[in-house]
Amino acid sequence: MQASPIAAAATLVVKVGSSLVTNEGRGLDAAAIARWAAQIAQLRSLGKRCVLVSSGAIAEGLQRLGWTRRPQAMHELQAAAAVGQMGLVQCYESCFREHGLATAQVLLTHADMADRQRYLNARSTLRTLLDLGVIPVINENDTVVTDEIKFGDNDTLGALVANLVEADALIILTDQAGLYDADPRKVAAAKLVQEGEAGDPALESIAGGSGTRMSKGGMLTKVLAAKRAARSGAHTVIASGREPDVLLRIARGERVGTLLRSRTMPLAARKQWLADHLNLGGRLKLDAGAVQALARGGRSLLPIGVLEVSGEFERGAVVACEDPQGREVARGLVNYSATETRQIMRKPSSDIESILGYVDAPELIHRDNLVLL
Repeated sequence: MQASPIAAAATLVVKVGSSLVTNEGRGLDAAAIARWAAQIAQLRSLGKRCVLVSSGAIAEGLQRLGWTRRPQAMHELQAAAAVGQMGLVQCYESCFREHGLATAQVLLTHADMADRQRYLNARSTLRTLLDLGVIPVINENDTVVTDEIKFGDNDTLGALVANLVEADALIILTDQAGLYDADPRKVAAAKLVQEGEAGDPALESIAGGSGTRMSKGGMLTKVLAAKRAARSGAHTVIASGREPDVLLRIARGERVGTLLRSRTMPLAARKQWLADHLNLGGRLKLDAGAVQALARGGRSLLPIGVLEVSGEFERGAVVACEDPQGREVARGLVNYSATETRQIMRKPSSDIESILGYVDAPELIHRDNLVLL
């Protein structure tokens, strides 16, 4: 068996489920949260950058409101989340402060991930927080979501955050030891899957076996989250949060739980995501020189190489790049809106600030955010 790649991971996204931060769903377990803070503080002392995705807001809200049952009505769930978020963040802030670490609350929705401008803004904020040594504590913004609040959504959110910050590893902590080859609650001989490949359909079949409790917001969401995280090159570990010092052991490369490897290099994974998974916001027709620079020189796209702009898009949109004959040769994330691009096209990058009054980047599309087709 190959050595665990987690030991070399510099940036970690850690997701902890409700069962690991609450008293069986009845309010927060302050002692448990203190233990997570202590482990993450030790990871920081080892030079690891950490992002924490935590459940628990609704459970804390129910406790504070004196509700003994989880409500069914969406507005009541959202109210509970709003009340509970205050307690959740307060608890994390005080626990991390004991170790001299600052924290930041970041509430996200899936809409933030789908909208390219908001995505880029969130990415910039999170990267800045990590550069400052701050621990971002992330939760889904349950107070504004319109879809049903589903158990397991934070697994997906953890994967999206791993993509957002280009983390090296996603660690999903749960109340189970990892992924088994059968439901251990029904099959006594079920064996722990120690290692696999993220995105392997066979593992998804195991995790989502028909009629099992595991398929309803449990292990399947975690396996699918690993598949999503792998798109940006992140490896995933699914492990029990009940294991002593579990984060430290995983970060040191010890085999705990189930390791799901990403088989794609990070840059290739992100460019594959650009090519296959995003809707196009517009089109840029390039001159022959710009096409050659992209295709042969591995260069960024500069405004001077653009002949024509089609569509209306904002900064951060995905646009197609076409040759003079209208054939798509590349696509990527654009640094300026359609209106701004029309103003600066055919102009050297040195003129951007005088034309727009500001300069976001000298490139219209940076080569790291561009994929050739």
